[in-house]
Amino acid sequence: MTPAARLQAAAEVLDRILAGRAPEPALSGWARASRYAGSKDRAAVRDHVFDALRQRRSLAALGGADTGRGLILGLLRRSGDFSALGAGPHAPPPLDDAEAAHMAAPVRMRPLEALDCPDWLAPHLRRALGADFAPVMEALRHRAPVFVRVNLARTDRDGAIAALAADGIASTPHPLAPTALELGAGARRLRHAAAYAQGLVEPQDAASQAVVAALPALSGQRVLDYCAGGGGKALAMAARGAKVSAHDIDPRRMRDIPPRAARAGVRIALPKRLRADFDLVLADAPCSGAGSWRRDPAGKWALTPARLAGLRAQQAAALDAAAAHLRPGGVLAYATCSLLRCENDDAVAAFARRSPGWTLTARHVFTPLQGGDGFFLALLRRDATA
Repeated sequence: MTPAARLQAAAEVLDRILAGRAPEPALSGWARASRYAGSKDRAAVRDHVFDALRQRRSLAALGGADTGRGLILGLLRRSGDFSALGAGPHAPPPLDDAEAAHMAAPVRMRPLEALDCPDWLAPHLRRALGADFAPVMEALRHRAPVFVRVNLARTDRDGAIAALAADGIASTPHPLAPTALELGAGARRLRHAAAYAQGLVEPQDAASQAVVAALPALSGQRVLDYCAGGGGKALAMAARGAKVSAHDIDPRRMRDIPPRAARAGVRIALPKRLRADFDLVLADAPCSGAGSWRRDPAGKWALTPARLAGLRAQQAAALDAAAAHLRPGGVLAYATCSLLRCENDDAVAAFARRSPGWTLTARHVFTPLQGGDGFFLALLRRDATA
């Protein structure tokens, strides 16, 4: 595919996403129908799609329409190069008269448009971020770094760096967590690298690793990952010596945990019935994902007030259910990948009001300004007599 054809393909995929289809199925559907597209073509189209979604509001203003073509025109206008238009039979068509007039006129974006922030979310984000609001929103407009976690059950940091280098992948330590490596040149080779196949490293955001690093000492502790999903934090806790059990309200989300655990050389139990005597329970609750919009930019535009209210109800239920599995004196760790106070501090305060006998012992907030995703963590200790 030519560069111009990749742009046209991205515009068509974007139209499917804007019509309501999730990005991954939209990209997969295009790839299945486009057998001529090689791996570099698929990667380029994916990059165009995600770049456009991260900056959807500002690009729509630049391109003149909130459509796949409008977003691609916005990208071209930002680059100052329209040579791809009409450059072959599979390229985006040339500008029509209305588009040409729009491109010739100046665009005066409002601040929230320029930051690609939905109007209704701005008060929530300003409340949580304060003076960091604009810098964080700017960071969320760009691609996230690629991180891996060094699997301490298999190797140490220097060993992982050397193994990745042997696979042609550059990596450097990241200050957010002792196990975090940021990948540089060759990052796209990770899934085919020996270091990954041998379980020396696992893809995991640096802030997600920092959440696990901020937990109390885990070696020998009975730990429950209550909202385990694919098991990233369960694997990280097991690598620190915890006796980990994993649970999720939808067990299908955990289907990759057994092979991932086997590759990592750790054991994670998937019990059908949960005890009530765990030393630590981690509730990484369903949330808006506001801290990870660089990786899931469609989530920013799909979030609504009603959806947020529903998530807050799920978070309250997850906290209550997770707390029921702790022994007296145990620790409840509540985490989200959200930047919104209503999902974080407000959720913890509401739990404390309805559930006496808990003490908040630590609170951590990570934002994209530190390099990783946005994450929140609160540690609450259950009274020994509760």
